[in-house]
Amino acid sequence: MINQKILISGAEYFSNEAPINPYYKVENVSITKVTQEHAELERIFREVGIEVVKVPAPATSQDGVYVANWALVHGGKAIIANLPNARVSESDYAAKILEDLGLEVIRIPQNLKFSGQGDSLICGKYLLAGSGYRSDPVAQAIAARELGLELVQLHTVPKLDKQGHPVINQFSGWPDSFFYDVDLALAVLREDLIAYLPEAFDAESRTKIEALPMKKILVSLEEAKMGFACNLLSTGRTVIMSSCVPKLQAEIERHGLTTTLVNADELKKGGGYIRCMSLTLK
Repeated sequence: MINQKILISGAEYFSNEAPINPYYKVENVSITKVTQEHAELERIFREVGIEVVKVPAPATSQDGVYVANWALVHGGKAIIANLPNARVSESDYAAKILEDLGLEVIRIPQNLKFSGQGDSLICGKYLLAGSGYRSDPVAQAIAARELGLELVQLHTVPKLDKQGHPVINQFSGWPDSFFYDVDLALAVLREDLIAYLPEAFDAESRTKIEALPMKKILVSLEEAKMGFACNLLSTGRTVIMSSCVPKLQAEIERHGLTTTLVNADELKKGGGYIRCMSLTLK
């Protein structure tokens, strides 16, 4: 079993006012729908046998529901994230909560970006880590060392403008990508099975992923970008995933896992989905 115990927060302060990733659009957000979708997701987490710890959402951040970005937790330690300007208040908030839960809290130097679990997926002894957008390689190396994991440093492709130049997000001032966190391009299904979108990664990263000693399911670009296919949560037996990615669903079931489908269209207006809304504690 993986992801046996997770942390979630509330969704009542969710909004999309600060466009800190490419998925934001100028559109209204219904808090009624957001809270309904989040409540259904919590119900499903519990129904499949995951132990859920729920904490209040931080009132100071539009994205506090995306708790995966609060930290990276493993072996009783929590490496606290350093997040973009719209989310900066979440770091101290998360550190207090995780410390109160009995975890050893470790801080990354403030000059380093670190997006927590969103950009750092644990698969057995490996830390599959993204960089270049929300996380710096030095921060990922610190996390891997502190947690005793073998770092596999990856890099996803940038968002490009009409001239083919990398885009800098106008609100955060950071480089932008449709795969700004690695959990939008790669998913851990079991310790011996991952799913990923090859087109999301540069050539060196694809070579690293293919060399990993586990089975791989390939994800389509359409399902990854439109359906948030990779942003799922697996217990190693049951996969909680987007309801609109039938190709990936069929491949997952072909590998012997069961699937539980979720629709969170309102919550994904912030650029996150199922995995983003769950921080693994154990």
